[in-house]
Amino acid sequence: MRLLDAFPIGSVTAPNRVLFGPHVTNLGDDDRALTDRHTAYYERRAHGGCGVIVVEGASVHPSDWPYERAPLAAQCRDGWRAIGEACRPHGSIVIASLDHAGGQGSSAYNQLPLWAPSRVPEVNTREVPKSMEAADIEAVIDGFGAAAADAVASGLDGVEINAGQHSLVRQFLSGLTNQRDDEWGHDRPLLARRVIDAVRDRADGAIVGLRLSCDELAPWAGITSEMAPDLAVALAASLDYLVVTRGSIYSLEQTRPDFHEPPGFNIDVCRAVRAALRDAGLDLPVVLQGSVVDTGQAEWALDGEDPPIADAIEMTRAQIADPDLVTKLARQATDEIRPCTRCNQTCQVRDARNPIVTCVGEPSSGRETEDPDWYAPAPRGRRVVVVGAGPAGLEAARVAAVRGHDVQIVERDNDIGGLARVAGPHQPLVDWYRREHDRLGTPIQLSTAWSVDDVGDDGGEPPVVVQCTGSQAGVREYEVDDDSVPVIDIAELRRGNENAPPDGPVALFDPIGGPIAIALAEELGDRAVLITQDNIAGNELSRTGDLAPANTRLARGNVRVERRSLLRRVTAAGVELEDRFSGDRRIVACSALVDCGFRLPTDQLPAAAHRAGDAVAPRSVYEAVLEGRRIAHSI
Repeated sequence: MRLLDAFPIGSVTAPNRVLFGPHVTNLGDDDRALTDRHTAYYERRAHGGCGVIVVEGASVHPSDWPYERAPLAAQCRDGWRAIGEACRPHGSIVIASLDHAGGQGSSAYNQLPLWAPSRVPEVNTREVPKSMEAADIEAVIDGFGAAAADAVASGLDGVEINAGQHSLVRQFLSGLTNQRDDEWGHDRPLLARRVIDAVRDRADGAIVGLRLSCDELAPWAGITSEMAPDLAVALAASLDYLVVTRGSIYSLEQTRPDFHEPPGFNIDVCRAVRAALRDAGLDLPVVLQGSVVDTGQAEWALDGEDPPIADAIEMTRAQIADPDLVTKLARQATDEIRPCTRCNQTCQVRDARNPIVTCVGEPSSGRETEDPDWYAPAPRGRRVVVVGAGPAGLEAARVAAVRGHDVQIVERDNDIGGLARVAGPHQPLVDWYRREHDRLGTPIQLSTAWSVDDVGDDGGEPPVVVQCTGSQAGVREYEVDDDSVPVIDIAELRRGNENAPPDGPVALFDPIGGPIAIALAEELGDRAVLITQDNIAGNELSRTGDLAPANTRLARGNVRVERRSLLRRVTAAGVELEDRFSGDRRIVACSALVDCGFRLPTDQLPAAAHRAGDAVAPRSVYEAVLEGRRIAHSI
């Protein structure tokens, strides 16, 4: 398998062609330094067999403080050294990412103006940056060189220059953001060349890589996929590898999109860039990046075409979901690799909440320094009955079985997975649980309603009962006059127990602003009437990067969105809505109302020693998996 082949980069050789790319983790501290959490996080991926690890991007100059816990290169020497020393025994190559976010940063933390090529407002905050003066530009170039010297002196194998999505270097390359009328504007690649030269001069023979946006998805002025091959050739002479990415100031949601975007979305441009480099006589390794989370697609990109699409594959989210991806691949256990569902719910953390990076399916990602060994053998084996086969129950049963308990799952539905099976992107995770329990030999009783009488009294120790029965419909805070307009629970609709009318408009009540109602609205298209209390549909999707794409999809599907609206009554004529601001009421005609609102826990089972997931409080798959794991560890 070519993915597992040795990967020569510069003067060193990585043990395989899998990369763990740079990404925001929020594992840093208030001093902008790398911490023990960083060390443990990267060491865990090295232990799992990753060939090349690129550490979270570090700002090369104090003018750049793009998010609260963003590392500063001048504060990273000890952290880089610790990460390198922790990963080196596992054979991984460790590289420092060097960064400056330029006009895509924030002035909230250092209370200084943003630096950028030109006065183009930051898209999210609308903050107008300072147009950099000559001294500013030279200071940043020197910063890249100094950071490279520090990283190499700290024992790392090299550095990677960021000219990708959040990047001052890319901003100078692009007509979107570089509108200067001096040498830096007439020759837009000048800064990139100067930075590469400065880094090469001070890297002392170590690896120098470049992360390059090869399509800004803004063809009116930005870098296009047609321009990318020539740009890559122009910058390649002093590099040891090139990572092909995409995205710009106007398309950040497309740099690491969720499941709505197909995996491997950079394949075409990566193929073109690699071919152009070879045509120019440059044997530069090219790395494919872009939602490659499946080892089959990764292997195909390396060995499925002649010539290959890429020389190595960045699989960052896949290794957040399963740090042992490479090890499992090496022992031909691909069915055991925990899948990345590309939900972006807990691994995309560059926002004002400052959450720590983690994964819905692997909650220990990012928590390596504080979580216990979940799989340590139990002091003694117990009989464990898990009632409910949603994510909480499946995880509780899995971990309990691995720890040596005699586990049984009872599920009232005719299949496992709960709502995660029928709503959202987590079907691959449910399928993985199915394979795991098949492998562990866990008995699963489907279509079975469990009761306290099932505990029985056989004279032995009673089983430990873990309740993971999920949620039930919440309390309606609106009135229903009669049943001429049916009110349908979204969960029952998704389970197939109820159906929407085949004709006429369908109102979707969405007080949450999450993905469930948005997905149904997309399916219904111009029949959907989405009711939201917010000023924009799917308000909570900003956390996953899907807010703008979701609203684009709704507009293209001709979905009617009733904004700033509170649902007050369901009548024979339709739904009565109240404007949040004016209090005015109006009737919107519909043939049915689907309630996508807040839910409540199911009633507590008398014999349950533990509860997890939505049976405690309806939340996300992440909390369900984490609580199921914690309970299994406590037995």
